[in-house]
Amino acid sequence: RLRLQNIFVNLRDSSYIAAGKMNGIQQLVTCFYTVMSELPEAAKIRDMHPSDLTTSIDKLSCFLSGWLGGPRLYAEKYGAFGMPQVHKHLNVTELERDAWLLCMFHALEQQLSYTEPFKKYMLRQLAIPAERIRLVCSGS
Repeated sequence: RLRLQNIFVNLRDSSYIAAGKMNGIQQLVTCFYTVMSELPEAAKIRDMHPSDLTTSIDKLSCFLSGWLGGPRLYAEKYGAFGMPQVHKHLNVTELERDAWLLCMFHALEQQLSYTEPFKKYMLRQLAIPAERIRLVCSGS
């Protein structure tokens, strides 16, 4: 039984490890927000964020830590939340969802320590909450 628990734990945090643990996640998220600030297609979603991105970077990094199977830092620092509902006040359409995913695509491409299959996996998996957020924000 202990062996099965160890296998489950190893599977659960394998994405966290593949992402480089917290340091790798923070690097990805910092890159993501840099891309968002520079990419013309992302101007509208960048405007949805405060000018100082320090808290946004920390929140997304903490969320991704737990989402990828690592420590659940978001709940520890910011409390429990429902991912789509915290974005409900925003106007997120397909255009904004796609701009967010485009920024993440470019940020993932810049992560040289990530394997290509992991980058593709991350983008596919992140498309799920991105779409859920769009659905909640559009009332669909």
